[in-house]
Amino acid sequence: MTKTGEVVSNIGRIVKIVPSISPTLKNKEVDKLFTNNPDLRGIVVVHHEKPIAQITRTHFYQKIGTLYGYNLYMGRESKLLAKTSPLIVDFHQPITEVSKLAMERQEEDLYDDVIVTKDDRFMGVVSIRALLMEFVDIQVQIASFLNPLSKLPGNHLIEQKLTEILYLEKYSVLYFDLDHFKTYNDLYGFNKGDKVLLHLTDILKKNITQRGYFLGHIGGDDFMAILPKYQVDTMCEEIIKEFDETIPSFYDEKHLNDPNFKVKVRSGNMEKFTIMFLSIAVLTNERQKFDKIEEISNAVAAIKRNCKKVKGSCYIIDETDCLPQYIN
Repeated sequence: MTKTGEVVSNIGRIVKIVPSISPTLKNKEVDKLFTNNPDLRGIVVVHHEKPIAQITRTHFYQKIGTLYGYNLYMGRESKLLAKTSPLIVDFHQPITEVSKLAMERQEEDLYDDVIVTKDDRFMGVVSIRALLMEFVDIQVQIASFLNPLSKLPGNHLIEQKLTEILYLEKYSVLYFDLDHFKTYNDLYGFNKGDKVLLHLTDILKKNITQRGYFLGHIGGDDFMAILPKYQVDTMCEEIIKEFDETIPSFYDEKHLNDPNFKVKVRSGNMEKFTIMFLSIAVLTNERQKFDKIEEISNAVAAIKRNCKKVKGSCYIIDETDCLPQYIN
């Protein structure tokens, strides 16, 4: 898994051994290899254990099958009919990355096998069929770990990431939570509520994921980010600023402008209407070491409780028993 929560599978997992030949082997021997191995799509040309070219069945017989092709090529060296710029990838490259490279090739090369090396030595090949089947499996696996609404890593990947950071020298855990979101859902409906969550997702991705940091969606209006550093003030301020400036557009103006408008809250009582706020509870290991995920969760929950005491969007860093640091 990468630092942004992506499921990773290396191309080496699905490599298949195929015949390799030297550049000086005659084409009549290549013909025998193809004839004796009807399922063989291609042969790799190797020099000093390094792949330098590829002879595909289709390309080989297209050349041999021309008017003078048989007489012109059959007795000569195989390198004359080889493709000299095949796609060569390392054993450890992610399948998602290799799939992208394979699909970016010229149309005539699109279905050629991908050559795999390890420490620059020829290991084998991967067919396009095997590559795409594995790619689909990875996408299914990734989808099962993602929140269905935001498409961000869900609880399984968040838990894995929290386990990983226990061993980091420094880290910050940011817990994002919307105040008055349930009231908004009750007033405007779940469809509009989902639009608010997607809007928040976009803000968080722009400020967190696009900077290479992990962002996960716990569920509902709860999100979590994990950064390998302590300096998060500017990021929190930018996120809150954009949220506070844009969230009014999700409300009816008549509700925003009516000072007497009331709504039913969690307790069932009618209270004065309040727009949504964004709370960010930030926990770092700067002052305290954590040995278990449960310890992190409990500490974050304590900071989150302090956030709820603030009337407005805020962020609090490592403060659980004193006045919070906040932004209106």
